[in-house]
Amino acid sequence: MRTFRTLLGGLCLCAAFGSCAPSAPKEEAAAANAPSPSDMVIENIMTRRSIRQYKPQAVNRDTMQIILNCGINAPNGQNKQSWEVRVVDNPEYINGLTEVYKKANPKAAEDPTFKNMFRNAPTVAFIARDTKYDFSQVDCGLLGGNMALSAWSMGIGSCCLGGPARFMLTDKEAAPYLEKLGFSEGYELLYCIGFGYPDESPAAKPRNAEKARYVD
Repeated sequence: MRTFRTLLGGLCLCAAFGSCAPSAPKEEAAAANAPSPSDMVIENIMTRRSIRQYKPQAVNRDTMQIILNCGINAPNGQNKQSWEVRVVDNPEYINGLTEVYKKANPKAAEDPTFKNMFRNAPTVAFIARDTKYDFSQVDCGLLGGNMALSAWSMGIGSCCLGGPARFMLTDKEAAPYLEKLGFSEGYELLYCIGFGYPDESPAAKPRNAEKARYVD
């Protein structure tokens, strides 16, 4: 009887903890089925979408700092790092500039989904190029690509924006907002990237594979 009770108690303990079998084989099987680092990178690239509807909260600054670090580690010509980045998550700045934009573009606010001029993003990165270096636009593009992809890997959506930059460079009432960014002399705002927690899941748009091909 004692032997039976001992056996029964052991079975109960096994049931309580899930199994008496060693966990190593299960862990090895899980590791074998886990995606490789290259698979994860490719999936991140292929699933990223431009987001235009966001939840209201700004991106956590610790997370945003990781995104910035990924950006400034992008490849760039001669390691000139011919960019400057300013990040704004202050609603007063974003909403104030948006009011200036709406004054000049009243039809924009007629869209019921319109919240601000940065495709509704609560956090905006302003990227400036070094005007003294003729390859700086490429460098800035590589920086932005790193930022957008690293953000997506952490559940942060983004959208690259040229219109707001053009507006800030040409509208007199927007000039104080541009000045407040404090770019160094010789640097000019090139484009912006809106960041935020996605509030939509847009489908992929078709790509023309014929635009990329081999030449023999």
